[in-house]
Amino acid sequence: MKKKNRVWVYLLMTTGAFLLTVNSCKKDNNNSNKVTDIDGNVYNTVTIGTQIWMVENLKTTKYNDGNTIPNVPDATAWSSLSTPGICTYDNTTNSNTINTYGRLYNWYAVNTGKLSPTGWHVPTDAEWTTLENYLIANGYNYDGSTTNNKEAKALASNTGWASSATAGAVGNSDYAAIRNVTGFTALPGGVRDANQKIFGSIGNYGIWWSSSESNTLSAWDRGVDYSLSSVGRVNVLKGYGFSVRCLKD
Repeated sequence: MKKKNRVWVYLLMTTGAFLLTVNSCKKDNNNSNKVTDIDGNVYNTVTIGTQIWMVENLKTTKYNDGNTIPNVPDATAWSSLSTPGICTYDNTTNSNTINTYGRLYNWYAVNTGKLSPTGWHVPTDAEWTTLENYLIANGYNYDGSTTNNKEAKALASNTGWASSATAGAVGNSDYAAIRNVTGFTALPGGVRDANQKIFGSIGNYGIWWSSSESNTLSAWDRGVDYSLSSVGRVNVLKGYGFSVRCLKD
């Protein structure tokens, strides 16, 4: 699927051998460290630095107070929303797809502060930056360096990504030792456009909301793109449908 109007800033790096010396992350997949949302969906977690993240994208159809989040399959209705809305990619009802990629939420749903299970929250822009800075400083860049933003491969799931010939890109099979070494398992769940009434780019990129507003129309996101080695940060219209990852309070 052709990508729509997204701008990523990145460095093209040449391939080469490097010594993998990253600090270990702890995948917390025993029963005591799982978290359950109000719909009963169970999520594994991973500790990265001082943060504890869900390993899967959010799937809930209800706020944590039990109220239902409006599901908006109609394209015209979605594009005119200035209130909370959720959907599945391409309005699928396939349970395997939903279980794998989760649901897509507009920022108005994020802004309610009620999406996450109790004790968890949608990360702020600053908390996403904390994750990125930790990974860079601790050698999670694909080439083992500790400067610049090249840590996307260390976050990306092992499968599901489109292919890329760019050195160090998520979709390139090079630097295999670093792929998903964090256990974060970023998935290319695609997006729902705010205005063009389309879904796009499942398999090409995954984008996750932050809870931080940029201005009255836009909020900050983070993205992992199959063709890049960097994690993207863009302020986009609040009406987009993006994935959500939750962070422990």
